[in-house]
Amino acid sequence: MTGQAQERNLDDPEEVTRRYRERHTAPVAALNRWVESHAGGMREMPWFDPRDGGTFARILVLLEAPARQAMRPRFVSRDNPGPAQRNLKLFLAQACVAREETVIWNTVPWLPPVDGPPMQLRAGDIRAGIALLDDVLGFLPELRVVVCAGRTARRAEASIRASRPDIQVLSMPHPSPLAVCAGPHVARQIVDTLAQARGVAGAWRRTT
Repeated sequence: MTGQAQERNLDDPEEVTRRYRERHTAPVAALNRWVESHAGGMREMPWFDPRDGGTFARILVLLEAPARQAMRPRFVSRDNPGPAQRNLKLFLAQACVAREETVIWNTVPWLPPVDGPPMQLRAGDIRAGIALLDDVLGFLPELRVVVCAGRTARRAEASIRASRPDIQVLSMPHPSPLAVCAGPHVARQIVDTLAQARGVAGAWRRTT
């Protein structure tokens, strides 16, 4: 796979189809089998992106909830066309975080309905999503740091620390345009936090 193909965004139906075919390949096979085990019923979760680090990732970026988008199948990915994902992709590049070092997930993982009003993040959904996050952490033996992006993700901090006392938990603003437009300090804080996460992951690698 060429570098150019790897950088194609997921507003391209051909690229979506390509990654869907790769959903059961290393390093995301176990994670996406877990997603598949939760399929059915009224709630649908996105696939983990096969271009990311998957089970080999040392950095988990925990966002809040998937954006509403009509395209299916869906991935949780920096390559999604939404503005928050575009910002995150830019900030990860500025922080020099290698793609294969990362995996991305949402605190409330379920996809919102394509039609109807935007999904409200209810307390029960947040609690249920945090409970599922414990499963996700169990698939990430190489994980060294979780970056909680936004207030909803920060609500998972205590559960993450209890489940994985071996890792570091950092927090940063959400990369949504609404948060980033609050001032230039927000983008700097996001990039600095991601660079700190890279340093934690790199320091662990050098000592093992």
